[in-house]
Amino acid sequence: MATRRTTATGGMETAYGYREVGAGEKQGLVNDVFHRVAERYDVMNDLMSGGLHRLWKEAMVTWLAPPKRAGWRALDVAGGTGDIAFRILDASGGRAEITVLDINGSMLAVGRERAERSGRAAQLSFIEANAEDLPFSDGTFDAYTIAFGIRNVPQIDRALAEAFRVLRPGGRFLCLEFSEVDSRLLDKAYEAWSFQAIPRIGAAVTGSGEPYRYLVESIRKFPNQVNFAAMLRRAGFERVAWRNLSGGIAALHSGWKL
Repeated sequence: MATRRTTATGGMETAYGYREVGAGEKQGLVNDVFHRVAERYDVMNDLMSGGLHRLWKEAMVTWLAPPKRAGWRALDVAGGTGDIAFRILDASGGRAEITVLDINGSMLAVGRERAERSGRAAQLSFIEANAEDLPFSDGTFDAYTIAFGIRNVPQIDRALAEAFRVLRPGGRFLCLEFSEVDSRLLDKAYEAWSFQAIPRIGAAVTGSGEPYRYLVESIRKFPNQVNFAAMLRRAGFERVAWRNLSGGIAALHSGWKL
């Protein structure tokens, strides 16, 4: 199956996986995917990645290096289930002020429940809103994080512009996303696993493989490391860099508002 990645000039706006949809249709379709998988989202992450997503998220928070001081504020976008927010909070010694934002109410409900069970609810805010139109003033946050969410945003350039706007001068953008594998042999094995195994696992665990076929296809549509870095620079970020994880299966992208 040929890779059909979009470029830095766009193309994700009307791409629902490999299927082209009309302008304005994608968000509703993506919302439906996450309403359907929310309750089993974290279980499926473990099954799909063999648990690697946990190491990737730890690497993300380690690179972020949240300070152990009061008043440092982070916004975790598309982070409904709380996975990244909990890690940031723990790494800050419980001192960070973290807002979890997601467009999907079902995912946020899972995150709120997890926060209550773990005793973190008082230290986190959960907000239902769109990454393309953030309900915050300019220069509100010290850090903006997004893990495995940016490729589901229809207008990525608008989301990046909003990320830049709400960061304070000196603030940092950090994105964890599936990317382009740097080994042909690994890529073939990864592709076989993605398109043959993951939808079947999804069907067995959640009752439907279709949402996971979309998620797999969206990975193959997303711009590669070079092109996404170019999008960050165009949004105004400086000192843009990335780190490949597990041979490029995932990549960490960093940028600063200077």
